[in-house]
Amino acid sequence: MSGVGGERCRLPAARQGGGITLPYVKQYVGEGGFVMGINLSKGQKVDLTKGNPGLKNIMVGLGWDVNTFDSGADFDLDACAFMLGANGKCPTEKDFIFYGNLTHTSESVKHMGDNLTGEGEGDDEQIEVDLTKVPAGIERIAFTVTIYDAESRRQNFGQVSNAYIRITDESTGAELVRFDLAEDFSIETAVVVGELYRNNGEWKFNAIGGGFQGGLAALCGHYGIEVA
Repeated sequence: MSGVGGERCRLPAARQGGGITLPYVKQYVGEGGFVMGINLSKGQKVDLTKGNPGLKNIMVGLGWDVNTFDSGADFDLDACAFMLGANGKCPTEKDFIFYGNLTHTSESVKHMGDNLTGEGEGDDEQIEVDLTKVPAGIERIAFTVTIYDAESRRQNFGQVSNAYIRITDESTGAELVRFDLAEDFSIETAVVVGELYRNNGEWKFNAIGGGFQGGLAALCGHYGIEVA
């Protein structure tokens, strides 16, 4: 699929190193003093800024575990953000934030770097969003996870478990929203985990959890980025 305005995106050949609308729910302190947020199910939507008008900088954390499985290669999962216009497409290739384009020109979306192994506790990858800097023409920001080189490595999301997305307020550290993907995937090699979207001047979050075959290239085509 051609990108809007004939834009093309060349992925690096080599690696460098109807939903339910919920009201805003205040955080509560859980065990160990951790601030907890709303746990969403697939298809649910929640206000982020309507009940929290001072919210500006958020961190989108994505995590996952790989099931015990020997495909002869390590798993390398990648988080990406697609910044979308009203037509559901990226206006240009620069609106696709991934390991080859870590920061949007507006500095509203910043990928914090690629984790090549997914090892360790906590978020595997993080994407920082400054809601006040998102260009006016961007209506939605979709967050995705793909398996790098999945076809040749014979890997898919059927071998991945405990995948999640969570949003925290960077100014306080409070976890606002969390969505644990309970759905069992099989042959999919890419997942649209969730998206931020504008609604009547406010920002909301939609828990999507939709799978794709074809990996990152399929997502690029879906969102209007032509892969060379």
